[in-house]
Amino acid sequence: MICQKCRSPLKLHHTVEDQLESVGLSLITGSTGTTSTTGKAPQQTAPPPGKSPFPPDRREHYNQALSTSSTSPLYKRTVPGLTASKDHLRHGGQLSNNSPQNNRHRQLQQQLNSQNPAESYVLLTESQVALPQLTNNHDSPLQRTGSRRGGEDGKLSQSFNTDESSGDNNLSQRIGHSTRIFEVLSARTDIDHPICTECTEVLLEGMQKKLQHATRERDAYIAFLKQVNNSIPTQEEIDDVNHELEKLSMEEEEALRALEETERENEAVKEEIRRLEEESRQLDEEETEFWRSRNEFSLDLEEFQNERDSVNLQYDHDSKQLERLQRTNVYNDTFCIGHDGYFGTINGLRLGRLPNQQVDWAEINAAWGQTCLLLATISEKLNFTFRNYRLLPLGSYSRIEKIEPPVSASSSVPAPKPTAYDLFSSGDLPLGRVFYHRRFDTGMVCFLECLRQLGEFVESRDSTLKLPYAIVKDRIGDAGIRLAFNRDEEWTRACKYTLTCAKFLLAHASNVGHGRG
Repeated sequence: MICQKCRSPLKLHHTVEDQLESVGLSLITGSTGTTSTTGKAPQQTAPPPGKSPFPPDRREHYNQALSTSSTSPLYKRTVPGLTASKDHLRHGGQLSNNSPQNNRHRQLQQQLNSQNPAESYVLLTESQVALPQLTNNHDSPLQRTGSRRGGEDGKLSQSFNTDESSGDNNLSQRIGHSTRIFEVLSARTDIDHPICTECTEVLLEGMQKKLQHATRERDAYIAFLKQVNNSIPTQEEIDDVNHELEKLSMEEEEALRALEETERENEAVKEEIRRLEEESRQLDEEETEFWRSRNEFSLDLEEFQNERDSVNLQYDHDSKQLERLQRTNVYNDTFCIGHDGYFGTINGLRLGRLPNQQVDWAEINAAWGQTCLLLATISEKLNFTFRNYRLLPLGSYSRIEKIEPPVSASSSVPAPKPTAYDLFSSGDLPLGRVFYHRRFDTGMVCFLECLRQLGEFVESRDSTLKLPYAIVKDRIGDAGIRLAFNRDEEWTRACKYTLTCAKFLLAHASNVGHGRG
């Protein structure tokens, strides 16, 4: 033999072999509804009168359960009447064929066989299960296996009658008995037999845990059943409950009516919400359109503001440029009049000469040309026309014309007769100096006359304005302008006074141009 779980080889203990009798085999096979190894059906005798192990009400309840259910129960229990014989076998005792215990055992076995052994009914009361302690006794594994599975298969392994197997000791019969018993045990349980001691202990531990769990569950059901039985209400409590039920029913009806009203209000509110949501959606669209147009307007406004800022900046720049240009005196820049020691200068050109500082006549002629141009520009700026004189600014060869009316009166409209005088000199020094500088001296005297006329014009417009030096014919201040009858120093001083008066008139013309004069 081998263990059906770990596949280890097994050897039956001699105590198990001695107890495998035909009575024990018949008892096991009879409880399962099968025939014995001999092929004969076991004898079923009715229990003696008055010896029924079940109460009448229990028997009636059992029959009623059989009539209403055709299915077999999941778990079967044996009759507690077999406890004495099983306890006797558990302690190694043997039952003789004629002993009272053996007779009682056979009667109970026949009673079980006469009834349906596949069905059983046990009324649960208090928990009477005593959990057996695990032992390490390996002398009788079949007896320990039977004691551990006593609650499920009725402790069948401990009810063997050793007297049946005492007469037949041959090996084949013992092997057949043991094989048949293991087949019956394997068919009645979920465990294949035989199994070794170690596997048996493992299985017993698992079954013990299942038994403890089932016991706790059964006790819980019993406690709940007691609680239910103890909580059976009285008639007064039933009436109170019915009255309370009627009251609750009325409240339920009122609550249902209120619920219906609330549902109608809820529908109205939902309809209002849908309307408001539609209105909100339209407002959202209008808001989106508004923000779109507002953004476009903001972009246009920003572009306009940028353009405005650009125009303002350009205007500020142009205004400043205009103000700077207005402050700029173009006449002062064009005609820069100053002095260089004893000499008066115009645009850096010295006007005059000294014995110890001989100025080239080219420079003197250029200076007189610039002075003539200055006086002509001022008269044009002030819209003044000289009487009987006309300036001809020609650079270093400038002239001045004196316009004299004709002496002859033959014609009705006399034509003017201009006489040109030079404002330049060649620089040659002939012997007749007086006669050589006559045209030049006359030109300078005419220039002083033009300067005087322009000064009187300015003074006529503003009495506070007056030339720095008085001009009388050929003299300006205390110096004469003629070169032929004066020394170089006096002539140079007269030229300087002339430039000073010209600068005065230039300043007045500049102020008039800016609106301040």
